[in-house]
Amino acid sequence: MFTGIVEGTGTIKGIDRIGSGLKLTILPLFEASDIRIGDSVSVDGVCLTITKIKGNEFEVDVSSETISRSTVGLLSQGDKVNLERALRVSDRLGGHLVSGHIDGTGKILKKVPSERSYLLEIEVDEKMSRYMVEKGSVAVDGISLTINRCERNSFEVNIIPQTAKETTLLEKNPGDPVNIETDMVGKYVEKFLNLSRGSREQKESGIDRDFLLKHGFKGAGE
Repeated sequence: MFTGIVEGTGTIKGIDRIGSGLKLTILPLFEASDIRIGDSVSVDGVCLTITKIKGNEFEVDVSSETISRSTVGLLSQGDKVNLERALRVSDRLGGHLVSGHIDGTGKILKKVPSERSYLLEIEVDEKMSRYMVEKGSVAVDGISLTINRCERNSFEVNIIPQTAKETTLLEKNPGDPVNIETDMVGKYVEKFLNLSRGSREQKESGIDRDFLLKHGFKGAGE
């Protein structure tokens, strides 16, 4: 679990293809000497496990599923990525709860300076925007941001100077893809509502566990 408060950036030092997956070698550009094998780390918002440490560098494995849902497969040697180590129980929760399980990718539509900040408009599929609300939270490349405005297929966020300094977000331009993780609370609420609605519909239709057992569905409810 993460907070979306990026600790700093790292450089991709190596990329090796292993079957349909990848092995990444990453050099943190900040003090991270206490990392251990087995630790979770957020790389541009993607939760990955450290499998090897050599000097100041560490390695992580990336599955084909993760590649299909994120921008990790587009990385090249020398690219910079946002890094955050996993949340500890004693840490302050400065952003919001971020799982590191990417919902999909978005595309930067606009990057507009606004006084000392920048406004970013990001295009997303409706299957992700349905979980977004104004003043709600979203993780973009692992960065916890507040949604200023949301439409059916896009949303807008403000990038303050501190966020720009500590992350790679403003190094990207319109047309570039970014990793998106929506607030998990919305997804749980939707599932609970659907389960409740389904239970009512089953009861009203007369199809319940007893009905299924009576008509030969032996695995029902077991």
